[in-house]
Amino acid sequence: QVQPVESGGGLVQAGGSLRLSCAASGRTSGGYHMGWFRQAPGKEREFVAAITWSGTMTHYADFVKGRFTISRDNAKNTVDLQMNNLKPEDTAVYYCAFDKIWATLTGGSIGGMDYWGKGTLVTVSS
Repeated sequence: QVQPVESGGGLVQAGGSLRLSCAASGRTSGGYHMGWFRQAPGKEREFVAAITWSGTMTHYADFVKGRFTISRDNAKNTVDLQMNNLKPEDTAVYYCAFDKIWATLTGGSIGGMDYWGKGTLVTVSS
């Protein structure tokens, strides 16, 4: 069983930066693509960014392009999300997700994901 565990959330002013990290605990066999989703109060969970198992390809939601960067370290089984120029509308609980199928991760198949973390809260004040 693999359990993604997020960290790094917090309160930041608009225009500031935060770095989220997700570590895979438990027995990992590799081969998982990793991604980040978010869910704002009263809204559905939405895709933010994803990175392939090899780290050679990334995919971003339009609303974070140029501001957020996803990266991973397979030696440590971690995936990070560097968030710059944060806006109040970025306020949400951010979830880490793992899946062996790229289309599942990038297609926002919320119910079909292999593993979800429990989330970390990011609050951006204006």
